[in-house]
Amino acid sequence: MAMAVLCPLPANLPSAGITRMPRSVLTRDFRMRVPYELKQDQSRLFHNLPSGLDMEVIFQRGRDCRNPDKRRERSENPALVFVHGSFHAAWCWAEHWLPFFSQNGYDCYALSLLGQGESDAPAGPVVGTLQTHAADVADFIKNKIRSPPVLLGHSFGGLIVQSYVANIRSGQMSESLHPDLSGAVLICSVPPSGNSGLVWRYLFSKPIAAFKGSSSLSKGEENDLESHNVTQDMNNQKLMTESSRMPLFDLRKLNASLPVPSSPEGSINILVIGASDDFIVDAEGLRETGRFYGVSPVCIEGVAHDLMLDCSWEKGASAILSWLSGLS
Repeated sequence: MAMAVLCPLPANLPSAGITRMPRSVLTRDFRMRVPYELKQDQSRLFHNLPSGLDMEVIFQRGRDCRNPDKRRERSENPALVFVHGSFHAAWCWAEHWLPFFSQNGYDCYALSLLGQGESDAPAGPVVGTLQTHAADVADFIKNKIRSPPVLLGHSFGGLIVQSYVANIRSGQMSESLHPDLSGAVLICSVPPSGNSGLVWRYLFSKPIAAFKGSSSLSKGEENDLESHNVTQDMNNQKLMTESSRMPLFDLRKLNASLPVPSSPEGSINILVIGASDDFIVDAEGLRETGRFYGVSPVCIEGVAHDLMLDCSWEKGASAILSWLSGLS
C-alpha cells in the first residue's frame, strides 16, 4: 500500500489556523474507528474554524499536465473544494476523484463537515443548519484559498453549496457574505426544495423497498453502498458507517427553511449533474435543480447516487473535467 506523505502547505494555505497531521505520525486520536488510509501525495490537514472546532481537510496538489511526475507549485486552474453529503466524509472524494483531478492539474481540497470523518463535533443533537455548514465552508475558502475556487457538493452537500451560492458577496456588498467562486458543481444534489418530494416519490414508486429501508433520504445514502455499482469490498461500507457521529441537520427544520434563495441567472457558472441509476435523487429532482438555475442537467448513464465511488466513477469525473475546461 502506498504511503501517504505530508505535502508542504501550498503558498495559498498559510500555516496559521491549520494543523498538519502526517498519516504515519499520529498527533491526535482518530475519530473514526476505521480510519481512512490516505493515498500517495495526499495529506490530512485541520482548519480551525471561528467556533474553535477543527475541520478535517484532505489535500492533494495538482500536477503539471506537461510533466505528470512534477507537482505544481501554483496551479493555473481554480482550486477544487469538495463537500460531501450524509454518511460520508472527505475520504469519499479522496478514493478516486482527488487523484484524477490532481493528475489533471487541479489543487484539490476535500472537507469533512463538523461531526463527520475526523472533524470535531459540536455540542447538541445535530451538527447545525444549512447556513452554519455553508459558513464553515466559506471560512475555509476565505482563509485558505487564494483565488475563487470551484465548489463541488454531493447530495446534501449539494444543498450546502446551493446555500453558499445564494449568499455570495458581489461588488461592494457586505463582507459577511461568502467569498466569490469560479463555479459550482451540484452532483446528485438534493434539489432546492429539499428532500420531501424525493421521499414521497420513492415511497409511491418503491413502497416495499421504502418500508424495509427508511423514509429518510439520509439513510438511503448509506444503503446505496449495497448497489452493485459501488467500488471496493466492504471497506467503503465500514467507512460510511463510521463517517457520521451525528446528523448533519434536523431534517424537519431544514425542509421548513427551504427552498434555498434564488440567485440571479447567469451570476455564476453552475453544472448540475446526476446519475441514471440514482434511486435517491430521481430524474425529477435532477430536472428541478436544473430549472432552478436555468441550466440543462447532465445525466450520467449506468451509474448510481455515489458517482465518485461508483465502479464507473471516471464517467462523472470526465464530464466535470470537460465542463471545467470550458470555464473562462
